[in-house]
Amino acid sequence: MVKAKREETFKVNGEELLKKFKELVKEGNIRRISIKEKTGRTIIDIPLTVGVVGFVIAPVLAAVGAIAALITECTITVEREME
Repeated sequence: MVKAKREETFKVNGEELLKKFKELVKEGNIRRISIKEKTGRTIIDIPLTVGVVGFVIAPVLAAVGAIAALITECTITVEREME
């Protein structure tokens, strides 16, 4: 059975990026998160699987934190699984 997917987009500045990323991961129904710079170029594309645990996501959080320090404005695109 193929589940439907829905995309949402959020515009955030660099300071808000890590906080928003953590909020989205905690929601649990996220399949993929893409972070794009203001020109539209994808900086990082992160597939998230069900059951991602803290020690696995820690390197990703470090990468997102580094990106947040370098950019002023970005867009987060979230792919959610519909039930």
